[in-house]
Amino acid sequence: MEITDIRIRKINDDAKMKAVVSVTFDDEFVVHDIKIIDGQSGLFIAMPSRKMGEGDFRDIAHPLTSETRNKIKDAIFEKYNAQVENKETSSVGFNASAAIPCV
Repeated sequence: MEITDIRIRKINDDAKMKAVVSVTFDDEFVVHDIKIIDGQSGLFIAMPSRKMGEGDFRDIAHPLTSETRNKIKDAIFEKYNAQVENKETSSVGFNASAAIPCV
């Protein structure tokens, strides 16, 4: 599986949630609502989740291995950092000319 597109939809420099991201795999499957959050140890990604019961959250979709999570995280941060550096705030996609393999 390869990451073929990354779209940063919202960038908010003033809040803990810095951005909302969509990642497309193999031009066939997309995961929306991945969040970039500024935590105590720096930026991290949070996979889309749903509230269950009394304040507990459960991921709707997530990578099964840490290797795959790291590849997704690294690709997202590369795109996010490029947009922050260029001060882009529009919904501009990233089409990988050399797709990033995930598995």
